[in-house]
Amino acid sequence: MASKTEQVTVAIDADRAWAALRDMGGAKALFAPVLADSSIDGDVRTVRFANGMVLRERILDVDNARRRVAYTALDAPGVTFHHASMQVVDAGPGRSEFIWITDAHPPEVIEQMSPLIQQGTQALKKNLEKED
Repeated sequence: MASKTEQVTVAIDADRAWAALRDMGGAKALFAPVLADSSIDGDVRTVRFANGMVLRERILDVDNARRRVAYTALDAPGVTFHHASMQVVDAGPGRSEFIWITDAHPPEVIEQMSPLIQQGTQALKKNLEKED
């Protein structure tokens, strides 16, 4: 198994960042242009990346107290295990930290996922800050 962590400071307060992140149906807007589309049906979210890849994700937890969501990718090619969490932490007035942790097996899939995780983190930062 391998793990990837991305973290970025966002110039928006934690409550506003969390309101956007906890909206499981709003992934397209939050992660544009990395995501081209997203939809949710019950606890399964379907996302289409700008590169055309489509992925289904089961939402495992939306924890308001910890401002954390957890999910797993379903039927991802070449992936035998996947778990990820995204969390918003208060970093002071008008600032928050966004933390994205992904665990996957086999280990080499993290290398394949890393560019999308990095791009997604930067897209989230840009999209949240432009709303401010």
